[in-house]
Amino acid sequence: DTGRDARAAATRIDQPTIANCATWGARPPSSPVSVVQSRPNKIIIHHTAFPNTTDYSLAQAYRNSRDIQNLHMDTNGWLDTGQHFTNSRGGYLTEGRHGSLYGLLHGQSMVQGAHCVGQNSQAIGIENDGIYLDVQPPQALWNSLVWFCAFTCQQYGIPPTEIYGHKDFNNTQCPGLLHDRLPELRSTVAARLGG
Repeated sequence: DTGRDARAAATRIDQPTIANCATWGARPPSSPVSVVQSRPNKIIIHHTAFPNTTDYSLAQAYRNSRDIQNLHMDTNGWLDTGQHFTNSRGGYLTEGRHGSLYGLLHGQSMVQGAHCVGQNSQAIGIENDGIYLDVQPPQALWNSLVWFCAFTCQQYGIPPTEIYGHKDFNNTQCPGLLHDRLPELRSTVAARLGG
């Protein structure tokens, strides 16, 4: 039916700009990244708990991605960045774990993450730069998060009701006040998807 086709075309979410690992200067993983040959069933929202920088530039987003990777590999002993994607305070998106962007763009597989115990082979993890225990994120970060979640839901067929915070699964304060805004995030993403 052409009405349905027109509505689907009207609600199609364009891909946000996401810098791949090579673009922001990632190190190679210390061992091969595991590919999960199925679609994720949820998105998990995190905050980095790094200090809230006032530098909202693209260069800072890339530095932040390198800092996270160094922490995860050198301190935590992980093979690569733990989360699949990172969202900067300026609203710039970067690929986290190698292979995450390929999986997202093709919509049929994902790489196993290291961002939420018990959910790493079934959930896409996105880190939002900063700490939000008592402050709200910048509007640029929020807008980018909405766009990213809408695109990810579209690509993988994830219902917007399946967007969660880290603390929904593990004993943590992460993602701070972003958790209180999950109902708003879900409804905004659903509206973007035409639902």
